[in-house]
Amino acid sequence: MIFREPDNATTPLCGWQRRVGKRPWRSLSREQRVAVIVLAAAQIGLAVAAWADLARRPASAVRGGKRGWAWAIAVNFVGPIAYFRYGRRTRR
Repeated sequence: MIFREPDNATTPLCGWQRRVGKRPWRSLSREQRVAVIVLAAAQIGLAVAAWADLARRPASAVRGGKRGWAWAIAVNFVGPIAYFRYGRRTRR
């Protein structure tokens, strides 16, 4: 769904058109840009750590299938956190 600016707008839509709910990077404040970068770095870091742990861990030390956990880790923050919380068998 594409949203159009009012007819009296001074800046016409050109090239790409803005969609409802989407904001161009340049319209974000400096603090918002920093927050997006920090959250993206945290998400990528969690995923890389979870995939590295999954790759090194033997299948017997993982609850469920390794392939399923590899796919689950790709789901935003939820996947890696779920893997670290529920996917690994701990020694007792």
